[in-house]
Amino acid sequence: MKGIVWLLLLSGAVPSSAATHVLSLDSCRAMALRNNKQLAVSELQRDVATNMRKSARTKYLPHVSAVGSYMYNSRELSILNDRQKGALSGIGTTATSGLAGSLQGFGEGLTDAQKAALDEALKVFGTTTDQALGNIGAQVTGLASALNAEGQKVVDAFRTDTRNIFAGSVMVTQPIFMGGSIVAMNKMARLGEQMAANGIDAKRQQTLFDVDNAYWTIVSLKNKKRLAESYLKLVGRLDSDVQKMIREGVATRSEGLSVKVRLNEAEMSLTQVNDGLVLARMLLCQICGLPLDTDIALADEDSCSLPTADATVYGSHSDAVNNRPELQMLQNAVDISKQATNLLKAGNLPQVALIGGYSFSNPNVFNGFQNKFGGVWSVGVLVRVPIWNWGDVAYKVRAAKGATAMANLELAEAREGVELQVSQSSFKLSEAGKKLTMAKASAEQAEENLRSANLGFREGVIQSTTVMEAQTAWLKAQSQKIDAEIEVKLSQVNLKKALGTLDD
Repeated sequence: MKGIVWLLLLSGAVPSSAATHVLSLDSCRAMALRNNKQLAVSELQRDVATNMRKSARTKYLPHVSAVGSYMYNSRELSILNDRQKGALSGIGTTATSGLAGSLQGFGEGLTDAQKAALDEALKVFGTTTDQALGNIGAQVTGLASALNAEGQKVVDAFRTDTRNIFAGSVMVTQPIFMGGSIVAMNKMARLGEQMAANGIDAKRQQTLFDVDNAYWTIVSLKNKKRLAESYLKLVGRLDSDVQKMIREGVATRSEGLSVKVRLNEAEMSLTQVNDGLVLARMLLCQICGLPLDTDIALADEDSCSLPTADATVYGSHSDAVNNRPELQMLQNAVDISKQATNLLKAGNLPQVALIGGYSFSNPNVFNGFQNKFGGVWSVGVLVRVPIWNWGDVAYKVRAAKGATAMANLELAEAREGVELQVSQSSFKLSEAGKKLTMAKASAEQAEENLRSANLGFREGVIQSTTVMEAQTAWLKAQSQKIDAEIEVKLSQVNLKKALGTLDD
C-alpha cells in the first residue's frame, strides 16, 4: 500500500511533457535569437570575413615556397657526336699507327752489314737489333693502349646521363612595396568584417521585430477572445431573457430570431478569434525555434489592460543614422568601393620584392657534370614597373569611381528614407497614444450605455433591439480599446526599429 502511495506521489511530481510553457517577451526574444537560422548564417558569414581579414594580414609577411620535380628522359643528352667519341677512344691507335709502320719498315730496310753493325753496337746493352725493335714496338703498342684509355676517359667525362633528372628549390619572397595593393586589401578585409557584423545586427533587430509583433498579436487576440466570450455571454443572456418574454407573450418571435442571429454571429466571431489565436501561437513558436504544436502561454496575455507608461520612445534622426545597421552596411559598401579603387590604382605603380632561396638538382654542373645532388644559394631584388597597358587600369579605376558614386547615392537615399521612417513612426506613436485615450473614454461610455440598456430592458422600458445596439457598441468600443493598446505597443516597436535601438 505504501509503495502505491509513493508511486502516485512520484508520478504527480514528474512534469508532463504537454505542460503549458509560460513565456515572457524577453524569453521569446532569447529563444528566437538562439534558434534563428538566418542569424546563424550571418554568424558564419562573420567568421568567413574574419578569416579573410586574417588571410589579408599574411600578405605583409614573407612567403616561403618549395618546389620539387623528377623527370625521366628516354634519351640522354650528348655533347660529343659519335665520330668524336670514336676519335677520342682510338686516339692512341691513330697516333702510334704511323710509328709502328716506320719501325717495321726500318727493320726490313736494313742490310745485313747494317744489321750486323747494329747488333755489334747493341751488345753493350745486351740485346740485338730485332730484340730492340721488338721492345720499341711493344712500348708503342702500350702507349697506344694508354692513349686510347685516356681518350675513353674523356668520352666518359663528357657523358651527361640526363635520363633521370631531380630538381628542387626553396624560395622566400618578402614584399617591399606593392603599389599600396596590400594595404587596400587589408582595409577591404576589415571593412568586410565590419559589414558582416552589421549584417548580424540587422538580422538580430529584424528577428526581435518579428518576435515583438507576433507576441503582441497573440496578446491582442487573447484579449479579443475574452471580449468575444463576454459578448457571447451577453447575447446568450439576452437570448434567454427574450425567449422567456416570448413564452410570456410580451415579445415577438421576430425579436427572438434577431437575437438568435446575433448569437450565431457572436459564436462565429469567437471561432474566428480562436483559429487566429492558434495560428498566431504557431507563428511565434516557429520564430522562437519551438515545435509548432508546443502549448505556450504568454506572460502578458491575461492582462486586462496593457501597460503603456513607457509609450514615449526617445531618439532623434541623428541617432537613427548612427545606430541603424542597414546604413552602416551601406557606409561599409562605400568604403570598400573606395579601397577597390586604390587596389586598381596599384596596377600602374611599381612593385618591389626581396627574393632569396636555395636551388638544387641531380645531376648538377657546379663542379663539372656530376650525377649527385648539388645546390646554390641566391638572393636578389625583383622590380616590376608597368610601362604600357593601353589604358586598361585607367578604365578600371574610372569604373570603380562610378561604383563608389552609386554607393554614395544609395547611402544618401537610404538616410533620407530612415529619417522619413523615424518621423512617420514618431507621428504614428503619438497618434496611437491619442487613439488609446479616446478608446478608453469610449469604452467607459459604452460600458455605461450597456448597463443602462440592460437595466431598462429588465424594467420593460427598452426593447431588445436597443439592448443589442448597446451590446454592439460595447463590443466595438472594447475592441477598439484593445486595438489601440496593441497599436501603441507595435508603434513603440516600429519606432525603436527605425531608431536602431530595438535591442534596448
